[in-house]
Amino acid sequence: MRTHNLGFPRIGAQRELKNACEQYWAGLSSLNDLTETGSSLRRAHWLAQRDAGIDLIPSNDFSYYDQVLDMTLALGAVPQRYGKLAGGPALDLYFAMARGYQKDGLDLIALEMTKWFDTNYHYLVPEFQREQTFSLTFLKAVEEFEEARALGINSKPVLIGPVSYLLLGKEKEPGFHRLHLIDRLLPAYLELLSGLRAAGAEYVQIDEPFLSLDLDPLAAPAYRRAYAEISAAVPELKIILTSYFEGLRDNCALAAGLPVHALHIDLVRAPDQLDSVLAALPEAMSLSLGLVDGRNVWKNELPRSLALAERALAALGSERVLIAPSCSLLHVPYDCEPESSAGGVPAEVAGRLAFARQKLHEVATIARLCAAHAPGAGEQPERGEAAGTGPRAAHRPQIGERVAAIAPSDLRRGSPYAKRQAVQQKALKLPLFPTTTIGSFPQTVELRRSRNQLNQGKLSAAQYRGIIEDEIKRAIRFQEEIGMDLLVHGEFERNDMVQFFGEQLEGCCFTRNGWVQSFGSRCVRPPVIFGDVERKAPMTVDLAAYAQSLTPRPVKGMLTGPVTILQWSFVRDDQPRRETALQIALAIRDEVSDLEKAGLRVIQIDEPAFREGLPLRTADRDAYLGWAVDCFRLATSVVGDATQIHTHMCYSEFNDIIPHIAALDADVITIETSRSQMELLEAFKEFRYPNSIGPGVYDIHSPRIPSCEEMLDLLERALRYLPKERLWVNPDCGLKTRGWPETRAALATMIAAARGMRDRHGKG
Repeated sequence: MRTHNLGFPRIGAQRELKNACEQYWAGLSSLNDLTETGSSLRRAHWLAQRDAGIDLIPSNDFSYYDQVLDMTLALGAVPQRYGKLAGGPALDLYFAMARGYQKDGLDLIALEMTKWFDTNYHYLVPEFQREQTFSLTFLKAVEEFEEARALGINSKPVLIGPVSYLLLGKEKEPGFHRLHLIDRLLPAYLELLSGLRAAGAEYVQIDEPFLSLDLDPLAAPAYRRAYAEISAAVPELKIILTSYFEGLRDNCALAAGLPVHALHIDLVRAPDQLDSVLAALPEAMSLSLGLVDGRNVWKNELPRSLALAERALAALGSERVLIAPSCSLLHVPYDCEPESSAGGVPAEVAGRLAFARQKLHEVATIARLCAAHAPGAGEQPERGEAAGTGPRAAHRPQIGERVAAIAPSDLRRGSPYAKRQAVQQKALKLPLFPTTTIGSFPQTVELRRSRNQLNQGKLSAAQYRGIIEDEIKRAIRFQEEIGMDLLVHGEFERNDMVQFFGEQLEGCCFTRNGWVQSFGSRCVRPPVIFGDVERKAPMTVDLAAYAQSLTPRPVKGMLTGPVTILQWSFVRDDQPRRETALQIALAIRDEVSDLEKAGLRVIQIDEPAFREGLPLRTADRDAYLGWAVDCFRLATSVVGDATQIHTHMCYSEFNDIIPHIAALDADVITIETSRSQMELLEAFKEFRYPNSIGPGVYDIHSPRIPSCEEMLDLLERALRYLPKERLWVNPDCGLKTRGWPETRAALATMIAAARGMRDRHGKG
């Protein structure tokens, strides 16, 4: 029985990759400096996995930005607009696709970015044309295999499978389906696999996560065609075909019928699929059991894992069983060992955590215990070490009572939107095409240094508060000067939109170094929700009220919504997620009420993870959507008609749940649309969204500054779908990660575009 790992966190124990990338992008280090950091991280990660007892160690799971973008470059599927960069360093072309490019007379928008299934990881969406061609142009997978082999590690290269790669992309012209490209794509894949075999690879992991979803009718034939060709072209390679995040369900026979060496299944998310997979598995195929949770941070419950493993062993024998995490460990932090002495996590919680390095040892432990208890294994050790420990929640009876007392009237605004809109317009006096931002302004090096000094005790709370107030005052004055209609205080006091709230909620704690990659160099430190959640005290009211006191213009109170706090946390697993979400919603409801009492007439509750939480299978979605909508409405329905409720959603495809977005009943929703060129608004052709919308007119994740004409063009496109009376003007997302020079320039351009629209379509 062998062990293997599906993927390892790439950012480094101290976020070395983040720092190296940002230094390179800023022109403060060389390309050689960046690649040396990458090489050093890969070496450390491979050796850590070898030392943990992993037999098949992945390679090509490392990426400087995103693994889907890696495949796009490898397969030569680079959109034509980047053609002038093709002769330079491959990584510069790569980063231009990821971040956009504005230099030397070239002005290129980045690839669209969206969520990786139901995670907070974002991938770069491949773009496909009807006459798309593919050719193997980037040999990263082969080079990293050879790099590992030089260390004495015969690694298992990881590739995104051909069918999933196509399904992850988008058709950029009408009249064809991207799966029709499978015959054009396969020769490049076969060349890559042949290159890996020639380099000495014995195993290759091919990820096909779409096998866990409801499949397009064209997908099953594409899978059969692709894997028949792969098997015929490289019969010596042992292909481990992986599915994860859900069960195979109706795709079980399809997956088990493909000519591969082994099939991986996620037994954390879908333990009930084991028997049906065992029944469908051909005699020649091995089974990889995903028993260690690659998505959460709690220690493995070994008795449960061993019971599943022993059922598989009884059916298949040890030679046909592999032990693994449920999915790539990309989604958990690097190492929890320092947390027990860092003081950020209560001791009783720290003792129950397992991050990536600990999960490797759990995989090895499960395999060892199974081997020790196999028939004929001789003297069997005690199984006491198999008693895994899950989170023991901190219960507060009053919170459960409050959740139980939620009434239908708590989930409804006082009046319908049409009546509220008239009341709000009278109070706020906003012009046609009102302008606003999503909430945050740049967090400078000086500001971050001040926060670190506060945490180190080098600044007093009063001194830090003075610094924050000065930043707010400058931000308010800046917005007034450029003519912004609805202002924000800038969120200078906040480290992260979820962390900031998690630090102020009972039942949550924070690691000191539990960083996880969200996209590119963007890393987050999710809260650990270990008990019942309750607001300790007002969290945002004082600074929001201070900002409003500085200006006669309306200022938004800024909050993160209950579903997003839930989705972007490591959540207790001893009760349904719905119950935890309702607890968070009540805490946010209390904050909304206090903001309104403090004089804030506009309150934004961001829910960028609303779509992310959607179950992957259509049949499971209604239940989630019901309680997710209820949580938002519970948090927001406490206010009067004159208080305008905003929400924000970004980097998610939510066309298929537009009716549920409308059911949130937010007065204004702002959404990401610039990278997709307003494509998301196609949904409004068939569904008449009843409230106001702010489709983002420029991409804040790119350093490029769009022109006024570009923004005007996007707004004119938006008018095809939305009446001018309900159209807002705003960026795609918050501006925290941008610099002040580009922020000033881009927002001034945005204001000019809004004024241009008023000139064209009436001033309102």
